[in-house]
Amino acid sequence: MSDTPTAASPTPPAAMLETRDLARFFDVSRPALQRLLSREGRRTLRAVDGISFAIPKGTTLSLVGESGCGKSTVARLVVGLYGPTRGEIRFDGQSLATARSDPAQRSRMQMIFQDPYASLNPRWRVADIIAEPLRAFKLVEGRDAQQKRVGELLTQVGLSPLDAQKFPHEFSGGQRQRISIARALSSNPEFLVCDEPTSALDVSVQAQILNLMKDLQARLGLTFLFISHNLAVVRQVSDRIGVMYLGRIVESAASETLFTTPQHPYTRALMEAIPDLDMTGRSRIPVGGEVPSPITPPSGCAFHPRCPLANDRCRQERPELRPSLGAEVACHAVEEGRAILS
Repeated sequence: MSDTPTAASPTPPAAMLETRDLARFFDVSRPALQRLLSREGRRTLRAVDGISFAIPKGTTLSLVGESGCGKSTVARLVVGLYGPTRGEIRFDGQSLATARSDPAQRSRMQMIFQDPYASLNPRWRVADIIAEPLRAFKLVEGRDAQQKRVGELLTQVGLSPLDAQKFPHEFSGGQRQRISIARALSSNPEFLVCDEPTSALDVSVQAQILNLMKDLQARLGLTFLFISHNLAVVRQVSDRIGVMYLGRIVESAASETLFTTPQHPYTRALMEAIPDLDMTGRSRIPVGGEVPSPITPPSGCAFHPRCPLANDRCRQERPELRPSLGAEVACHAVEEGRAILS
C-alpha cells in the first residue's frame, strides 16, 4: 500500500436553495352552480408540476421558457408568496416554512420584481422605499443612521445619495430598477430571486443592469435565482440554466454547455429565436404550434404536439430528466439517439 497522500477532491459548495418534486396547482373551476348546470367537473391549472433543482451558494441558476411555463410561479413559491401543492423547498438546509417564520432568516432572502414602474410606491421618496426593510427588520436604529445606509446603498447600485429625496417618477426605467435592487440589498440578503428584472427595460439598459448584478454577486457573495424568457439575456449571468416547458424542467445544464450543445428539441427551438448577429446564414427551423393549456396538458411528453421528433412513445410516456452529455434532459428522442446534435 502506498503511503503517498492523495489530493482530496474539492468539496462542492452547499446548496443555498433546494427544491424536491415541487408542484403548485390552482383551482380555476367555474362557480359551483355553473358547473352543476353544465355538468362540468373541477378544472385544475398545473402551473408547476414536479421540479427539482439545487442552487449552490454564490452561483446563479436561471429558469427560462415561454410565457406560461411556470417560471414566475416558481419564483413566488421560493419566496413564500405561494404555498406548494406538493414537494419541498429547503433554504440553507432548513425547510422554507421554518426559515420564513424567523425574521432573521427571512431577511436573508429578497426578491426583485419584473416591472420597476409598478413595484415602487409612487407616493414615497426613494429614501423611504429603500429604508423600509431597514425599519421592518430593525437593522439600523435612528434616522441619521438610516439616511447614511440609504446613501451607501444608492452608491452601491450606481446612483447618487442625493437621489434619496426624489420620487420614483423622476427616474428612468433602468434607474428605477437600480432603486429596486438597492431596496432588495438593504436587508443584507444572501439570496435574491430575480423575476425577469430586465424584461421591461431597453436592450442597452438591460446590459447595464445585468453587469451591475454580476458585479454585486462577485463583491457580496450573493446567490441568484434568475427568471427570464430570453436565453440570450441569461447567458452572461448564469452558472446553470434550467429550461422549463409547461410546468416542468426539460433540460438542465451548465450555461456554456447548454449553448454549445443544446439537446432537447425545445431548447434548440429557443436557440433558433436568438438573433444571428454573426450573419452566418445558417438555416433556422422555427418551432410550430401553440403552447398547450396547463389545464389540459397533452399526454406523455408535453412537447410532443410541437416536436418534429415525436413518436408513439413520446405521446404515451412522460420522460424524466436523465444524464446526457454533461446535462440532464427529459426527452425520449435524446435517450434513444434519435436527436441528431449539430
